[in-house]
Parts: sequence; structure tokens; C-alpha cells
Amino acid sequence: MTASTTQGSCLCGSVQLQARLPAKWVAHCHCTYCRRAHGAAMVTWAGFHDVDVTVSDPNAHLRWYPSSPGARRASCSQCGSPVLFTSTRWPGETHIARALLDDHLTQPPTLHVFYDTHVSWLTVNDGLPRSPVDE
Repeated sequence: MTASTTQGSCLCGSVQLQARLPAKWVAHCHCTYCRRAHGAAMVTWAGFHDVDVTVSDPNAHLRWYPSSPGARRASCSQCGSPVLFTSTRWPGETHIARALLDDHLTQPPTLHVFYDTHVSWLTVNDGLPRSPVDE
């Protein structure tokens, strides 16, 4: 790793990630798909250009799932960690679950997307803009 990259992994370490900084963006997603895929109230994603992401998976544990029209998610089949997201809606981008990256990114989250579907039991008071859908 260099100062211009970040790295991380799934829970068991089978899937290793490296991404060149800066990320294109970092945002919190409240969509139903992300919440169910991660079992969480929201998911923080870091978006990178495809060419800036390197995935090392020597034991072939990464499994892709078509989660919605034009979109797919990758998880580690060994430990179950949700790892990646890609979509035809954002061509040329790979989204990495932010919590899997060990290092500091060059920017914090700047937006809540799909906020119109947020869970009622979580209060968000961070002052970030809230988009009803991802724009």
C-alpha cells in the first residue's frame, strides 16, 4: 500500500481490496436493497473508478449476485461479508463497502441517498444533505 491507496478485506481476509485514492465519492445509502443485503439501517459506500480497484481473491470466495435490474453485489462465500456493488446506472464504477477499508479516505461521507426509504428507528442528525433517490 502507498499513501495514495487504501486497502481492506472481508471479515475472514479471503478477499483483499486495494483502491487508488481519491474515491469519486463517499455516501450513506438507505435503499431497501442495501439495508437487506447488509442487515443494517444504512450502508456507507465509497465509489471508485473500476480501473482504480484491485481485488485479490486467491481462493475464489467472491460470489456475485444479481440483486436488482442492472445491478449486482459481491460477497465473500467464506464469511458472508458484503463487499462490492456495481450497476449499469453508474458505468465504470465499483462501489466498496466503506467499513471494509482499513485506512482513512481522502473525504468523509457527503450525502445520504435513497433517504425516502430510511428506517424509522434510526435518527440521523449529521447535517448532510438527504436525497430522496440517488441522482
